[in-house]
Amino acid sequence: MTKKTAREIKGIISALLVPFDSKGKVNEAGLRQVVRHNIDNMKVAGLYVGGSTGENFLLDMAIKKQIFEIVKDEVKDQVKLIAQVGGPNVYEAIELGKFATDLDYDAISAVTPFYYKFSFAEVKQYYKDITEAVDNDLIIYSIPVLTGINMGMAEFKELFELDNIVGVKFTAADFFLLERLRKAFPDVLIYSGFDEMLYPAAIYHVDGAIGSTYNVNGLRARGILEAVNEGNHEKALKLQNESNDLIEAVLANGLYPTLKRILQLQGANKGEFLSRKPMASMTADQKEEAERIFKNYL
Repeated sequence: MTKKTAREIKGIISALLVPFDSKGKVNEAGLRQVVRHNIDNMKVAGLYVGGSTGENFLLDMAIKKQIFEIVKDEVKDQVKLIAQVGGPNVYEAIELGKFATDLDYDAISAVTPFYYKFSFAEVKQYYKDITEAVDNDLIIYSIPVLTGINMGMAEFKELFELDNIVGVKFTAADFFLLERLRKAFPDVLIYSGFDEMLYPAAIYHVDGAIGSTYNVNGLRARGILEAVNEGNHEKALKLQNESNDLIEAVLANGLYPTLKRILQLQGANKGEFLSRKPMASMTADQKEEAERIFKNYL
C-alpha cells in the first residue's frame, strides 16, 4: 500500500472543552482562555476541535463553524489543529470539512456515522464521500462504545487505502487490535483515545493521544509519553496511576462540568463555563467536589 504524505501531528492533543453561557451560546472569551491554557500551561502539541468533549453533537452547524473560527483565530499556527466534522449527516460533514480546510486546519477528523445501524459498506462510502469532497488529511474517529460501529483489521485496511485517510483516533480498549494495527500500518497515524489507558497504548508506539482530561492534566500526559520513550516505565506507570486517580474522581463527579470547573480554578474563568442543555448544570455538591479534586490531584 502506498501511503500519502501526511501532515504529521504527534504528541498530546487536547480534545477541546467549550464553555457555554446560560442561553447555550459560546462563551468566546472563556473559549479563548481555554485555548491559551492548553497551549501555554498544558504544553499540548495540538487541539482536537469539535469532538465529543466539545459537546459537538448538541450544536447546530453555525455554532460549530463559530468555534472553528474562534479557535483558529486564537491559535494561529502555534499548535496543530484537527477539526472533527463527522456525524450522521455526511453533507454537513463535507461542508464543515471544507470550512475548516479553508481556515487552514492541519487535518479533519470524522467519527463513524452513528445511531442507525450502518453497515461497513455504508461507513466506507461515508468516508469516501468526505475524502473525495474535502482536500485535507482525514483521521478516522473510532469510538465503538458510543457509535456501535465495530471494525477489525480488514475494515481498517480498506479505510486506510482511501485517498487522504492518514490515521485513526482509536478510542477502544482492544489492545490486541491496537497492536495488530500498529504492526501492520507503521505509516498510519494512531492516536490513543482513552486517557486512562495512555501508558499501555504508548507501549505499542502510538503517535500521540487525544483526550478530554488533557485540558487540565496535559503535563502528566506528556510525561507518560516521554517516560515511555526514555524506557522509564516505572515513572510512566506512576504518572498513569496519578492520572487515573484524577480521572476516576472526575468521572464519578460528572466529566464535563468537573473539568470546566477545574479549568476555572486553573485560571480560565471569564464568563460562564456551563455545558449545553440537555446536559445538566453543576450542583453545589458537584462544585464543592470539583474543588476538592483540584486540590488533591492537580
